[in-house]
Amino acid sequence: MEERVQLLHPDSKEMPSINKEKYNLVKKTIIDIIRENNIITFKNLSNESSHRLNEILDGSPSWYVTSVKLDLEARGIIERLAKTSPQQLQLVKDED
Repeated sequence: MEERVQLLHPDSKEMPSINKEKYNLVKKTIIDIIRENNIITFKNLSNESSHRLNEILDGSPSWYVTSVKLDLEARGIIERLAKTSPQQLQLVKDED
């Protein structure tokens, strides 16, 4: 049986669980991109992540990126900058 990660949501909404390997891949990609940019808009993060993950993931890379981004916010690893439009993100905890 495959290992799964239960996704969290910053507003405590119900989220699905996903394959742990896919979760770790998307998480690493998101953190690497934010680390490279310091602060990045969600749109740019989504575009760059989808570009990097397109050939690796089966299914929609943008769905995985959005879902794992919300999970990382809920876990306090990344955060949205307050009062920014469009939404901007930065790393809070640098995990390897």
